Amino acid sequence: MKIMGNNIDTLIIGSGLSGLTVAHFIQKYQPGTRISILEKSSSPGGAIKSFHQDGFLAEWGAHGFLDNVEASTELLADTGLDKEAQKAPLDDFVRYVCLNGRLNLIPQNPKKIIQSNLVSLPAKLRVLADLWKRPLPEEQTVADWAAYRFGASLLPFVDAVLTGTYAGDFNRLSIDAVFPGIRKIELDNGSLIRGLMQKRKAAKAKKQETSTRKLPAMISFPQGMGRLPEALVADKNLVYSTEVTSIHKYAEGWEVKTPENSYQAKSLVLALSVNQALALLSNAEGLTAEDCPVSSIPEARIATIALGFTKSADIPFGFGYLAPEQEKRFALGALFSTHMFPGRAPAGHMLLEALVGGRRHPEKLELPDDVLIRETYADLKQLIHLPDPPVFSKVLRPKHGIPQLEIGYPKLLAWRNSLVNNNQGLYVCGFGWEGIGINDMTKSAKKVAESIAAGKTGAVETEVKGVYF
Repeated sequence: MKIMGNNIDTLIIGSGLSGLTVAHFIQKYQPGTRISILEKSSSPGGAIKSFHQDGFLAEWGAHGFLDNVEASTELLADTGLDKEAQKAPLDDFVRYVCLNGRLNLIPQNPKKIIQSNLVSLPAKLRVLADLWKRPLPEEQTVADWAAYRFGASLLPFVDAVLTGTYAGDFNRLSIDAVFPGIRKIELDNGSLIRGLMQKRKAAKAKKQETSTRKLPAMISFPQGMGRLPEALVADKNLVYSTEVTSIHKYAEGWEVKTPENSYQAKSLVLALSVNQALALLSNAEGLTAEDCPVSSIPEARIATIALGFTKSADIPFGFGYLAPEQEKRFALGALFSTHMFPGRAPAGHMLLEALVGGRRHPEKLELPDDVLIRETYADLKQLIHLPDPPVFSKVLRPKHGIPQLEIGYPKLLAWRNSLVNNNQGLYVCGFGWEGIGINDMTKSAKKVAESIAAGKTGAVETEVKGVYF
């Protein structure tokens, strides 16, 4: 812990990826700015943390991120992590979806899914109905929206996408919250297909796309994703194991109190997950704000079951697989970790990381470790040739839940935007606010840093996110 003065320019609450990224870019834009970070736990990184044991390397949280977002690639270049990064290109790797009790190779974009044999001809023709289906203006679940625009036959694939990202239930998740950019294209053009065609045409006219356009690559590091916060924390004024007890807005700035100290700052950044931020804001004093529409949002919790095998295991090449709810599997899916990133297991061994629980099945997380390991192995064995039981097993139970952007979430986001616009010097970002991926967080954190450097409030822009399985 570094000793610091209590009068600072920017105070950041939370040293997860968002908080560290905000600090990084402020230091880049305004060298010499006095920045301090308060962290409740005893270490930085938030949900990003790697697990090492007996030569196996697994992840407590995110397993990687795509290299198609400027904020993230800029972080890598600034920290030198671009020289360490391991890349698994989506063009070279494949993923699978579990359908009818077996693994099916799935293409990496909707167009190729339509062209494949996974979808019947009538279902393919039904997709074209999007061209004349009038957009419904009211907020919808992802499942209702996808069925209306493209037909029920594509729902297992949509379910797989949301299972793999949010561990969520697409019958609850909001299309307006999860894919706001796609929703905007639909509403603006009367059809998603038509809008995407026009967008691509415009991009080609500006020479932003070529016929050799490649899919992005997944990035991680030889030491695991924990290397990212480790690199970002360098040269930061960070106070660990301190819990914020109160926030008070004054005309000249902000006062934040902890049991040990009091801090005054011109700018205050709450770089926390949605529910953590809401808990602090609910007791903050001096804010100009309307009543928050909710006190909290649902979270999905998962357990990662890391299983190590000898080379007798015949694990298909690729990233892994996902299982839609209709398959009634024990695991939500599994990552083929040693295919993705070499060095995740000792020589002569392979590692699988299966995910269990999620929004739909929290009851499975109540099971003891030995039962989770046994049931997961039995499930995987039905889909993958695993003749010998695992020689290594570990159940990772992250303490961080995954925020669920369900029906009603856009109202909460609008309230957050109004809050920061009406309270000069307040910025709110973090896990769940603009999404749950690493790229979502680095983008919004960089925008916060830009706003602080310019003395402006943070504006939220709607963007189109690529959909990858």
